[in-house]
Amino acid sequence: MKKFLNQHRFMLFCLGVLWFKTFIVSTLTFNLTINQFLEALVFLLNPLAFLLIVFSLGLLLKPKIQRPYYFIISTLLTIVLYSNAVYYREFTDIITLPMLVMSGNAGDLSTSVFELIQWYDIFFFLDLIVIGYILAKKPAFFTVNKVLFRQSRSKYAVLAVVVGTIVVAGQIDTTDHRTHSFNRDNVIKSLGIYNFYIYDAYLHLTTSSQTVFADKEDWETINDHLDMYSVEPNRELHGAAEGMNVVVISLESVESFVINETVNGEEITPFLNELIEDSFYFSDVYDQTGQGKTSDTEFMVNNSLYPLGRGAVFHTHDENVLTPLPGALQDRGYFTASFHANDETFYNRNITYDILGYDHFYHIDYFDVTEDNSVGWGLKDIDFVEQSMPYLKEMDQPFYSTFLTLTNHFPYELDPEDHYIEPYDSESDIVSRYFPTVRYTDEAIRVLFEEMKEADLYENTMFVLYGDHYGIADSHYDDLSEYLGYEVTDDEAVKLDRVPVIIHVPGMEEEAFTADTVGGHIDIMPTVLNLLGMPEDDHVMFGRDLLSKERDDFAVQRDGSVITDEFIYTSETCFDADNGDILPLEKCMEAVNRGEWELYYSDKIIYSDLLRFHE
Repeated sequence: MKKFLNQHRFMLFCLGVLWFKTFIVSTLTFNLTINQFLEALVFLLNPLAFLLIVFSLGLLLKPKIQRPYYFIISTLLTIVLYSNAVYYREFTDIITLPMLVMSGNAGDLSTSVFELIQWYDIFFFLDLIVIGYILAKKPAFFTVNKVLFRQSRSKYAVLAVVVGTIVVAGQIDTTDHRTHSFNRDNVIKSLGIYNFYIYDAYLHLTTSSQTVFADKEDWETINDHLDMYSVEPNRELHGAAEGMNVVVISLESVESFVINETVNGEEITPFLNELIEDSFYFSDVYDQTGQGKTSDTEFMVNNSLYPLGRGAVFHTHDENVLTPLPGALQDRGYFTASFHANDETFYNRNITYDILGYDHFYHIDYFDVTEDNSVGWGLKDIDFVEQSMPYLKEMDQPFYSTFLTLTNHFPYELDPEDHYIEPYDSESDIVSRYFPTVRYTDEAIRVLFEEMKEADLYENTMFVLYGDHYGIADSHYDDLSEYLGYEVTDDEAVKLDRVPVIIHVPGMEEEAFTADTVGGHIDIMPTVLNLLGMPEDDHVMFGRDLLSKERDDFAVQRDGSVITDEFIYTSETCFDADNGDILPLEKCMEAVNRGEWELYYSDKIIYSDLLRFHE
């Protein structure tokens, strides 16, 4: 052993430094719950399993090749670490392989990426400078020697046993309850960041092959599940908006906690607050997006299927057969269109919109975008609304039109002259800037409603507004808690995932009310169908009419968190929904099981393209 150590000091140095760096970065970056000594030990050893393999393979190379090999390996794995650390800062998630398909959108993400980079990130790369110096100077102390496999087979056999033991140990559940395979934090804890990508590659291969082996028989258990939880839509409101135009507005990153609240004595959403008084308002609807964010919500609102846990459906399954809402309206004589002042290829919308049933897509080429009227991700919302109206006025009626706002997008930048309220005074620039951009979007919606009235389109149009996903990531919760006035615990963090859903039907102001039923984005489509007087039987939907008097309170998020009116299940803990007390896990398990099956069956429909068999 001493001889081995003396002959391979450079390899051992590179391996040891990278192992230590991986452990430190993983501990500080990821939101991991480690309760027992064995879990901590496995978490410590998991990166070593992968590193032992890739570094031991380098020993078979010639000495002059070994040094650059170890430098390249150290560089590549540092990039993996750093990329995930930066991404996790804002999105609390791991970069999966399907997300690499979305790398073509990187140019649109530049403002977000630069906002996440910090000065202290230089420490991620200090070891590479040292390794590079050793590579260039080749000091005698850092020895490099080639080993012959036939002479070292016993050592590699021992290595295989060690690696196998570490990997198997990571799969032993030492707790008295299950973990969610949907939660990548748990996968990182049990496999380690590098082994995660081997596992993710396996998932990618297995899910990609599901379409080939799918058949009609797969529907039986899915139909049983959907029938078990189906409810009768609200028959009193059935067809209340029949024949009306439909305008759907995606409120970028708007969360429910800003509704009816103030900053510096000024209302954050004065127009939405006023609109809610005359609308059906759902105050307990939860963000259910995955890694596709806004596109995931579009998918849910138009299909009532859950998004995937990895990547975005708009990218990974853009040719699937669906039973979408725009397509159904198209069949009923509606002109269907979407307005989004971004590139038509962003999230494959130029392809997926055809599948969804949109007749036309008004993308960035239809707008006059200048330096003065754009910020951050593109055209400012007020300019977006004003430039969209001429197209809307020319549409054949009835129409179904979707508007995707942009201004209230991370990192929430807005010129001071566009502020309707002053920024909040916080140590977090993100929290401080969030409120003025929300206020600006609120003003844009006011402009839209005024323009609709001036165009004589308001009275015959149903408006559906929804927050598309969370706005403030949990990395900013310490600063946000100062505004909220309470500590953001795990259960409160889930509550912050609530997004406003407002359905405004002109002429029904007296019938409108605020509902606190627990639901999610997938419940919007069946609600809209019922108000339009359209049958549910033509669609496969996991959502249920939010206005139904028979629906139970239930929502499952993409990470496996489950919310009802009685409890919140998250981070492997069951909380009382009212006071946050920790409840026995058994209290949550029935709903947790339901949530797991919901996500599983919806995934199966998408991965296997099962709707091609739907009759």
